[in-house]
Amino acid sequence: MSAAAGRGTTARHAGSLEVRGLTLSIGGSEILRGVDLSVPAGEITGLAGESGSGKTMTGLAVCGLQPAGSRLGGSIEFRQGDEPPVELLSLAPKAMNRLRGRRIAMIFQDPSASLHPMLSIGAQLTDHVRHHLGLSRSAARRHAIELLERVQVPDPASAVQRYPHQFSGGQLQRIAIAGAIACDPVVLIADEPTTALDVTVQAGILRLLRQLCDDLDLAVVLVTHDLGVMSAVADTVAVMRTGEVVEHGTRYQVIREPVTEYARELVASLPHVPPPGAGVVGPDSGEGPAGPTGIPADAPVEVAPHAPEEAS
Repeated sequence: MSAAAGRGTTARHAGSLEVRGLTLSIGGSEILRGVDLSVPAGEITGLAGESGSGKTMTGLAVCGLQPAGSRLGGSIEFRQGDEPPVELLSLAPKAMNRLRGRRIAMIFQDPSASLHPMLSIGAQLTDHVRHHLGLSRSAARRHAIELLERVQVPDPASAVQRYPHQFSGGQLQRIAIAGAIACDPVVLIADEPTTALDVTVQAGILRLLRQLCDDLDLAVVLVTHDLGVMSAVADTVAVMRTGEVVEHGTRYQVIREPVTEYARELVASLPHVPPPGAGVVGPDSGEGPAGPTGIPADAPVEVAPHAPEEAS
């Protein structure tokens, strides 16, 4: 496995985000109204809320992908190791392009929409790698195969020659994750990465995200409307409503002891069954049971690396 694909980042190289008072308006309508969020290295920070709460727009703003004509305010500070912090909202477009994909990456909700149907998987995994890392064509291909192996896509040497329509939804999401981590980013935004997948496949994707976060010391923002997913994988949870963070705490605090009425309603709506990927957060979390689901944090995930549902 190559150095870029196989090593974990050290504390000196680890990255983090500090979002303070983030506002975003489009055509006079306020979408984000003073969002505060801390995203430390080596942790999954959950961003939960109903549709329209602003959670996806927050992730897009971090990556500089907000809609054209948006007016942004506040601060998004990116830190990496001992380097001076970078204010993302002040970066010129070319500087943001150099950072996006290289140090900050995003996984989108629908992998079939984010992958080009007419290009092979190998072509799509090597293009930005050659641009950002300066690899030769052959080195980029080897790197792509190693990435597919890391995210547990079967027969990666053959997979790079195939096209998106030849893969299942779960495998496509793994390929999209491979593309996101291809340039060794330190911050990863995952926007509803399991919404379009069935429950068994969801568990495998959540376990993969947890493993990548731990192995690569990634600072991960997991955007989802499903607090059940958060109870399985997140270290901390921020609950959003109408463009604001209304509650922020550890997974245990938000799921077991919600403070706001809105968060209590979200928790009360959870089914009393194991969420997808229950127990992905390991026993070292020290948080005990995961709340209304009744599933201990150290419960094993009974999902094989290549579940039958992911077969193409």
